[in-house]
Amino acid sequence: MNAIEVRNLVKRFGDKTVVDHVTMSVAEGEIVGFLGPNGSGKTTTIRIMCGLLTPDAGEGTVLGHNLLTDSLKIKREVGYMTQKFSFYEDLTIGENLEFVARLYQLRPAGEYVGRTLEELGLASRRDQLAGTLSGGWKQRLALAACIMHKPRLLLLDEPTAGVDPKARREFWDEIHRLARDGLTVLVSTHYMDEAERCHRISYISYGRLLATGTVEQVIENAGLTTFIVTGPDLNEVAAELEGRPGVEQVAPFGTTLHVVGSNRQLLEKTLKEIGRRKGTRVEPGETSLEDVFIQFMAGSKDNMA
Repeated sequence: MNAIEVRNLVKRFGDKTVVDHVTMSVAEGEIVGFLGPNGSGKTTTIRIMCGLLTPDAGEGTVLGHNLLTDSLKIKREVGYMTQKFSFYEDLTIGENLEFVARLYQLRPAGEYVGRTLEELGLASRRDQLAGTLSGGWKQRLALAACIMHKPRLLLLDEPTAGVDPKARREFWDEIHRLARDGLTVLVSTHYMDEAERCHRISYISYGRLLATGTVEQVIENAGLTTFIVTGPDLNEVAAELEGRPGVEQVAPFGTTLHVVGSNRQLLEKTLKEIGRRKGTRVEPGETSLEDVFIQFMAGSKDNMA
């Protein structure tokens, strides 16, 4: 059974369609990355799936419960981590978790809190005020609160924004540990390295789901060709390539240029001229998930415009 199975979800705010006929499935025990630019409908879709918003159209199930009629049951079995840190900063870590335990009517609350503190490595900071925590520790507290009631599905909305690379790595190690124990995870992110740690990804742009599959499948299906240009005066080369036939992206990477396009023949023809310059080399490169991400954004129309 799929943990999430939704079809043709639509959500409008006034005359703006924020979620536009989104169909998605997430298998039990799977980690799915939810990608897309700011304002693309990721947060709204996640809120529909955890029972906080009612769709204007569409149907589906979350953990076997009907999305339209069983929102209370869904909320009980889902852990939802919001973008913004939403705990009481003048309470300690332990007090915040005790408050959450009581909300979920977990008894005895002290046992649940103690076990969760140990699991997330927070026991030594139990009496520290939440407001004094760094971004990484705040994130860990938020995750602790999400999993304390033993949910079957975790919905994470850009959980590592503003967190340093070490804390991000540790957070993702924790997510994979939870998934190994059977937890299903849907996580929205802007970080390509995080997306690559997911079993599958789904890309949404301005309300519409454009692609879904493994990272390899999404890159392959995008049909892009990438070349690496090295040599002198790369800033001039980049300016010259902009808008040339077959060139759809030009991006500096250190001492190289990544040149991307969807028409290989046109791109090769344009780069052949560049490659004749003294000291300039043009070699085939690997298309990255970021290249695909940028391509999707360039080809999408802002539904708020």
